[in-house]
Parts: sequence; structure tokens; C-alpha cells
Amino acid sequence: MTAFDRFERQVHEYQDQVYGFACSLLRDDVTAQDVTQDVFIKLWEHRDEVDHDRALAWLMRVTRNACIDQLRRRQTRRRTMTVDTEGLSRAESQRPRPDTTTEVADFEDHLNAALDQIDEPYRSVVVLREIQELKYKEIADALDMPLNTVKVYIHRGRKKLRKQLTDRLDHVPA
Repeated sequence: MTAFDRFERQVHEYQDQVYGFACSLLRDDVTAQDVTQDVFIKLWEHRDEVDHDRALAWLMRVTRNACIDQLRRRQTRRRTMTVDTEGLSRAESQRPRPDTTTEVADFEDHLNAALDQIDEPYRSVVVLREIQELKYKEIADALDMPLNTVKVYIHRGRKKLRKQLTDRLDHVPA
């Protein structure tokens, strides 16, 4: 099997997980697609260094770092913008989105908003465990953390998420 065949197999095997993790952290499909592409370019560039058995962990770590870089750039751009967008966001929020008409989409909105309120690394470990369904060991490898630390962070992250969801859902009009 050639290097390109191995790479192509890894792309097909892991692209949904990489993209899903990027979407969960960035909340922006287009940027998540860009990050996913960049991550697989890095995989190609480091194809001789990445062990096949640890490829998923390597990809998740690179994805997380790329997403953090994107979020930092986004914050920097927001600080440098001088345009008043408050009126625009109010206008957009008055029009209901079509996907919010179902209960599932409504819960996803609450879940995403609650996840946004959770600090790193709790957000990453919860997303990797509960949304990406990675095993504890895979999360530890992906985030380069001891296994026991991952377990503690998942426990604390779940508690933080539960509190955020409870607070949000308690304030939803009936």
C-alpha cells in the first residue's frame, strides 16, 4: 500500500470526526471545513511521523489546536472592528430560523449555548466524549493529558454542562 493510499484511507476514516469536532468548537460550518482541510494537509505533511494506531489522537490534537487558533483570531478581529453590529444582531434574532421549529433543533441550540459557556479544557473533553464518542484513552492521547485528568475533567465538564443546561431551560418560557 502506498503512502497516498494510507493517507486516503485515513481521510475517509476520520474526516467526519475531525469535522464534527471542529464544528463543535467553532460553531461555524465554513471555518470548520477550512480547519478540517488544514488538519488533513498537516497529516499529509507529517505522514511519515504519525503512527497509524495513534492517527485519531494526533488528528484530534491538531484539530483542537487549529480551532483554538481560529477562535483567537476571531476574538482579535472582533476587538479591532469598530462597526456597530448590535442593531444587526437584534434584527436577525427576530426572524425565526427554520431549523428551530423542531424540538431537537431547539435542544441543540440550548446545548451549543451551554457548551459555549464552559471553559477549556472542559468543553473539549465533553465534546470529544459525549458528541464525538471517543474513549477516555483516545481523549487522553488527543489532548496529551493523563487518563485520570481526563476523567476528572469529563466529570467536572458534565457537571458544568448540566448546570448550564438547567439554568437555560429553567428560564425558557413555557
